Amino acid sequence: MRVIVGQPTALDDTLSAARVGRRGTSRLSPAAALSVWRGCGPTARCVEQSVDVAGHPRLGGPAARCVGGTWKDGVVDDKARAGRFALDTKLSGILGGRSAQALHRAFGYETAGDLLAHYPRRYAMRGELTALETLPLDESVTIIAEVLEVRERSMRARRGTILEVKISDGTGTLLLTFFNQAWRAAELSPGVRGIFAGRVSVYQGARQLAHPDYQLFTDADASAARGEPTAEMKRWAETPIPIYSSTASIASWQIQKMVELVLDGLVEVADPLPTAGRVARSLVSHRAALDSIHRPETQAEATLARRTLRFTEAFVLQTALLQRRAALREQSTVARHPQAGGYLDRFDAALPFQLTADQQRVATEIATDLASDIPMSRLVQGEVGSGKTVVALRAMLAVADSGGQSVLLAPTEVLAAQHLRSIARMLGSNLAVSLLPTLITGQLPAAERKRALLRAAAGQSHLIVGTHALLSDRVMFADLGLIVVDEQHRFGVEQREALRVKGQSPPHVLVLTATPIPRTVAMTVFGDLDISTIAELPADRATITSQVVPLAIRPAWRDRIWHRLAEEVQQGRQAFVVCPAIDQKTGEPGEMTLGDSAGGAAASGPSAGSSAREAVAHTAPEGAADSEVARKNGAPARTAPEGTATMATVSAMMAELAEHPALSSVRIAALHGRLSTDEKDRVMRAFAAGDIDVLVATTVIEVGVDVPNASVMVVLDADRFGVSQLHQLRGRVGRGEVPGLCLFVTTAGPGSVGLERVEAVAATLDGFELARVDLELRREGDVLGAAQSGGRSSLRLLRVAHHGDIIADARELAQQIVEVDPQLREHPTLADAVRRRLDDEASEFLGKG
Repeated sequence: MRVIVGQPTALDDTLSAARVGRRGTSRLSPAAALSVWRGCGPTARCVEQSVDVAGHPRLGGPAARCVGGTWKDGVVDDKARAGRFALDTKLSGILGGRSAQALHRAFGYETAGDLLAHYPRRYAMRGELTALETLPLDESVTIIAEVLEVRERSMRARRGTILEVKISDGTGTLLLTFFNQAWRAAELSPGVRGIFAGRVSVYQGARQLAHPDYQLFTDADASAARGEPTAEMKRWAETPIPIYSSTASIASWQIQKMVELVLDGLVEVADPLPTAGRVARSLVSHRAALDSIHRPETQAEATLARRTLRFTEAFVLQTALLQRRAALREQSTVARHPQAGGYLDRFDAALPFQLTADQQRVATEIATDLASDIPMSRLVQGEVGSGKTVVALRAMLAVADSGGQSVLLAPTEVLAAQHLRSIARMLGSNLAVSLLPTLITGQLPAAERKRALLRAAAGQSHLIVGTHALLSDRVMFADLGLIVVDEQHRFGVEQREALRVKGQSPPHVLVLTATPIPRTVAMTVFGDLDISTIAELPADRATITSQVVPLAIRPAWRDRIWHRLAEEVQQGRQAFVVCPAIDQKTGEPGEMTLGDSAGGAAASGPSAGSSAREAVAHTAPEGAADSEVARKNGAPARTAPEGTATMATVSAMMAELAEHPALSSVRIAALHGRLSTDEKDRVMRAFAAGDIDVLVATTVIEVGVDVPNASVMVVLDADRFGVSQLHQLRGRVGRGEVPGLCLFVTTAGPGSVGLERVEAVAATLDGFELARVDLELRREGDVLGAAQSGGRSSLRLLRVAHHGDIIADARELAQQIVEVDPQLREHPTLADAVRRRLDDEASEFLGKG
């Protein structure tokens, strides 16, 4: 039985071209050409090609010649020529330069191991054998039929041809369509029988399969097929088909062919899991898992493979985290002790309020770390408004007592300036003069920037606050003792490392986040950090009321929003109005709201939503079949994000509010990332001073902005923001004695994920509960995130919302190994797996301390 893969692949172009012999005297059948492409068979000697395995023309160098079953073109390496290669073999030496480059552009992959870690996102089934008379629309079917007629015609809308093949099983007829593959007519001649599989669609009133898979029968098979289907036919029909996350340039079926080529030539793969640990958990070997996840014979086989690789992923990641933790504890630094009667004691004596029990506990943990000669690496997570800043400031004062300097790295200039003002206010005039808090940002005037740089380099300033400008080579410190990173999720690892190397000895590191982290996330992503939690809010904090305004259901409520806002302003209070973008074409720099992606926070992994963004709907007569091809390649129909047509923007809202009768006497200003540093600072100072009533802004005010008189937060198109963003925005009001009101305005329809997300935030003020909800709503979210470590380091099969037990089990096994063998010298396979799993940027991510 000959097997012909019927997908419209670039490989098919290779097969078509390969049918012409070198001397032009013979034409190979597609089956023989496939043999040549695989690098085997004596007929390979008569083929000369200049395309690689994905059908891309090779650039430069001689045409590829297959001699004795081996490609020779100056590109394929020795291992690939021998047909055997390891996980570290470069893809360019296996697939050819153009295919390897395409994979690198799409996913960042460079080696065989990278490609094999691109696991199927789901499996499709060819389906049960179906009679033509009962074919259901838009479902995958598998039929046994005979070719009745073959016809080739030119496409009307663009260049090329369509091959139309009419088949029948005796109960009805069906049309098969192939684009630019006229050579199939030699295979699909009238009278030939076989199994055909695809999804049923309708074009011009006739049912069709566009680019189906098919398997043609030998004479013996054809005879048997006239009776009951054979066991082999049923097996082929019931084998799961892997569907991969794809892009516009590389389709799922192309990835499948590349993966199969790699698996066919892969040497035996050592298992990173200890044998005893694998057997105890009833898992299969690593090589068997790779085979079974990419080309399973049954669904059960695929399930076991995924279970094995999921645990392996958790185990390798936990090993890396624990290794890093052990390495940090081997370093030595300067212990920082507060002095009696020093800066810290003077600050505590003047503090006008009592620290909460959580603040006191975390402060003690930090003080213990600072007093050690092992560099502190601690994450402090706390609710919005729980007082993380004052705890961090106390640590900075302890360092100042020992003669050292501290830097506070903030994600935006607005927040950096806010921090500087808050620190100066909390210190009071006497301490501020002694410690000389200094701001360093990228847009400071030249003279002011020069003075700030001199203060830091000379050690005159003990407290330096800044943005990414702190990472510049021109910024130097006399004795950097502590790095405080605010809102850690806004920074890449290399940025934090750039600060660490500025210290004469490894500085202590304190990472702050107002996004509560569930236990499983903390264990997975921050397993090398000590974690402290501030959950208790100060006793004098006012309450915040949250209300969803569902305009899709209650459009008349829109006007009431502005009347409610005007009522608060008339009482002497202030308000925020937050929009997802500056104007219809410009989002906030560095920000992506949910409406900008196919899935937003619900996206699943590095390539989630990419196929939806790349899918192109054709309207030409042949487009019906083309759309079917796109769908078969894993590209869902493109739909516009909720609210796209009426997305709220700062520019539009400024105009609307200025014309609203209820707000005629209200002072309104805009704040967003396109303003200059001086302009942003002027606006924030005016708002804090009460000279502005309503601030229309983007998410630049998401964190750190502290205006106690602000009582109303209106978030427009709230469904475009993530759970943590909404929770952070809400935290900008209710920060003083005035109760806060947060209105989440959304046009998301009933039952949508967007509305579900907004309602979840409105239902509770508990950030830790919202963190759990966030994980659930993300479904297959990317825990590491592109901003942290690049798309390639995202979790593959591990889902922290659902696999907490697996993570804990893997950490326990990893700890047993790392405690005895921290360098993994006795576990070289595990060491290699750690190195392969994480690229350079992701490795630095693990060094976030």
